[in-house]
Amino acid sequence: MTPMIAVKKLNKSFKVGEQTVSVLKDINFEIERGDFVIIFGPSGCGKSTLLHTLLGLEPPSSGSVMTLDQSVYGNIGTKSEDERAEFRKRHIGMVYQQANWIKSLSVVENVMFPLKLLGMELDKTRSQAETILNSMGMSEHKDYVPSELSSGQQQKVALARALVTNPEIIIADEPTGNLDFESGRELMLTLTKLNRELKKTVVMVTHDLEYLSYAKTAIRMFDGALVGIYKDGDKHKLMNEIKGKRGSK
Repeated sequence: MTPMIAVKKLNKSFKVGEQTVSVLKDINFEIERGDFVIIFGPSGCGKSTLLHTLLGLEPPSSGSVMTLDQSVYGNIGTKSEDERAEFRKRHIGMVYQQANWIKSLSVVENVMFPLKLLGMELDKTRSQAETILNSMGMSEHKDYVPSELSSGQQQKVALARALVTNPEIIIADEPTGNLDFESGRELMLTLTKLNRELKKTVVMVTHDLEYLSYAKTAIRMFDGALVGIYKDGDKHKLMNEIKGKRGSK
């Protein structure tokens, strides 16, 4: 079976003055269709840069990213930013730690916006947006301004916006970072439900080890390198390794 995402020999470096700083170092992994992957590691290890590279936002210095059997960047970076953006709009739903709202629009209008970008008719965009908000338990808040909602409610709306185009892949960058424990747990349960019941492929970045139990696959990063991939049966090994390192400090 062709993997949903395949990353091969991925490297990313930046010029800082006279120095070249390596942020991603020879990253290789595959994500299967229907997987729930958590990429984790300490702050500054390259998690967000890797996620931006998967999204087509940060061209690698070398290596390749294949998503849905298509090269995200084309041969030797030949795909334009517009082409990469069009691919994201149609196939990937994104959730960030801090939702970027269009402040002049209501909740339902913000959720409608990705459908407008795809050229869908106005009445269909509203109907689809209201349906997805209802599935998130947020239909009563559809006419609110997003900033009037709690952090947990805003992330539900952000997830609704990510799902409204029915993407194959959901990518989440520290989505629980601004949430209290209960709101974070509720969001993780929602992502798990989307993964198990709707077969959405979920890729999430976090530094919070408490959420590893929700993943089917855990990818561990340190200092720009991938240092371990743990499947369901191996996660007890991962937790023992982490506990061992904590205890040795």
